[in-house]
Formats: sequence, structure tokens, C-alpha cells
Amino acid sequence: MAVEMLANKNVLVVGATGGIGSEATRLIKNGQANVFITGRDEQKLSQIAKANHIPESQAFSLDITDAQAVAKLADTIHGQIGQLDILINAAGIGYLNSFEKTEAEVFSQLIDVNLKGAFHLMRYFLPPMKEAKKGLVINIPGVLGRAPMAGAAAYSASKYGLNGMVKSIREELKRTEVRITNLYLGGVDSDFWDNIDMRVNRDKFINAKEAGRAVWFLCQQPTSGVVSEMVIQPFNHQVI
Repeated sequence: MAVEMLANKNVLVVGATGGIGSEATRLIKNGQANVFITGRDEQKLSQIAKANHIPESQAFSLDITDAQAVAKLADTIHGQIGQLDILINAAGIGYLNSFEKTEAEVFSQLIDVNLKGAFHLMRYFLPPMKEAKKGLVINIPGVLGRAPMAGAAAYSASKYGLNGMVKSIREELKRTEVRITNLYLGGVDSDFWDNIDMRVNRDKFINAKEAGRAVWFLCQQPTSGVVSEMVIQPFNHQVI
């Protein structure tokens, strides 16, 4: 079934060097899709491309906060294939700290990456989908994009913004079959937590590979319907 649904689909995984993105890339490529990948770590990006038999010409170093770089990538990919069938935005940065300890520069960086970066991706990759009246976009706001938590004011601001933007874009696509899915993940054992000073039991978190499998699952859904939202949380670490 997975092969039938994904075979020959043109898929872009943004943030393929992260735990979620790398696993999603592996599974989608195994489904015989034509996969393009991006990441900030060029060495890791090259390793993932080789491990999944993705041509170097389809692996791109990308800073999603750079609108011109995203526009250039869109032109390059659209020049090769016409349009994407699936756009997966698995890029983002995390930060948790009390509001009074959050510096303005950190707040701006979170907005730039998590919100404006997603804006750039959809701004340049959605138009061909809209014109063709088909396609799938998957964003990962995380549960802090729909429920508050102490110490998450800045991070939630970026993710709530993404949530609102996506819902508004959805209204503009009602006369098409372009589907947009928000994947709300809570407590994923990823590098998100590496530099966060908070006592958590990562052993009870969602495994990053399992989160990547959720992305892969969403890519296989039939076009007759849309999974607008999916929420996955650790069984023993309720966030909301």
C-alpha cells in the first residue's frame, strides 16, 4: 500500500537532517517516491542522501529564513519536476525559558525560523500546487502550537503563529484539492531538548523515528479526504 501511494510522487523534506526528517525521508524514499531534501548541516545532509540513494543534485543546503534562498530552491525544483506533490516542513528550533529571561534576540530568531521560515516555504511552493489544484503540505507546530505551557511564551508564539497562518491559508484553498496537515507532537526525544535547562524524563518521550513514521503515514492518506490535524503525545508524559 505504501509503495502504491508514494511511488513516483515528488516530495520535498525540509529539515531532513533532524531525527524526524531523516526517518521520514528514509520511509518515503523506500516507498519509491522522488525525494528532495534540505538541511543546515551539509555533512549530515550528504550522509542522508547517500544512505537513501538520493542524488546529490536533489540535496540542498538551505536556510529557510532566507526568502531569496527558498525562492531559488523552488525555482530549481519546479524547473525539474513542475510541482511538488508533497511538501514536508520538519525544520525548526526550540527554546524554553521563563518570559522575563527570554531575550528579544531569541524571540526574533524563533519567529524567523519557526514562523517566517514556514511562510517562505509555503509562499514559494504552494502556487504551483494551487494552480494544479492538488498537493499536500505537512507542518509540525508541536503541541505547544495549540496549548500553553509555563516557560514556552516565545516558542509558543512562533508555533501559534504557524497554526493560525496555516488555518487561514486553508480557507484560500477551499476550491482546490490541496491539503494541509498540522502534526502536533509532544515530547519527542530529539535535539530540541539538548540545550534546554528543564528536568524531563526523555526515556518516556516519543522516539524521533516514531514521529518520522507519523509523517510517513500522513503522506499515504488518500486524496478523497484530509487529515487536518494529528496529535501524538507520550503515553506517560502528558503535555496537555
